[in-house]
Amino acid sequence: GRNINFQDIATPLAYETHQELAYWFYGHRLSQYRATSPHDGYQILKRWAESKPHGYFVFTSNVDGHFQKAGFDKKRLFYTQGDYGLLQCCEPCHRQTYDNRALILRMVEEQKNMRIPTALIPRCPKCGKPMAVNLRSDDRFAEDEGWRKAAGRYADFLRRHDGMHILLWEIGVGYNTPGIIKYPFWQMTAQNPNAVYACLNSGQAVCPGAIQRQSICIDGDA
Repeated sequence: GRNINFQDIATPLAYETHQELAYWFYGHRLSQYRATSPHDGYQILKRWAESKPHGYFVFTSNVDGHFQKAGFDKKRLFYTQGDYGLLQCCEPCHRQTYDNRALILRMVEEQKNMRIPTALIPRCPKCGKPMAVNLRSDDRFAEDEGWRKAAGRYADFLRRHDGMHILLWEIGVGYNTPGIIKYPFWQMTAQNPNAVYACLNSGQAVCPGAIQRQSICIDGDA
């Protein structure tokens, strides 16, 4: 008879005495995310990006996998904040991640009365503790081999284009975590007179005065 207030799907361990219920919510929400589709803007962006002779790179704080679903080259993507489609040890005792597709399908198929069978609670194959979604919410985020390789490719792309005529296009980035994309883009623009900073955002299309002459701010819906 106790009410449980679920705040998000990143922290089911907060409900350790109700894990069958918490992971039912977990699986329900993850199945919904997996069923979503990227809107037409992704295809427009993909066509534009692929038409550029010097290439492109997508650096995103999104965790929904829509760039992969839209067909972007995986070697040109860096999901810095993680991926809803991956699980990791909650500690983590090791840095490997695991695809959760098959498990989520079983959770949805075998759930009863808003609970999943205890056997479906995902547990780390090494230490046995519960698994969590691979999302950066604190210092327990697992930067696995795929994450590290993508980070390296992004760093290499920036090095190869240092000082060149480059467009740093920020789409839909607010002020929740501006230190990930927005502030670094401003800094890179200020340091490179050949760079152009573009911002597409509804109600928050702004830039510092120091880079105003290098900037294009569009107040609109991505």
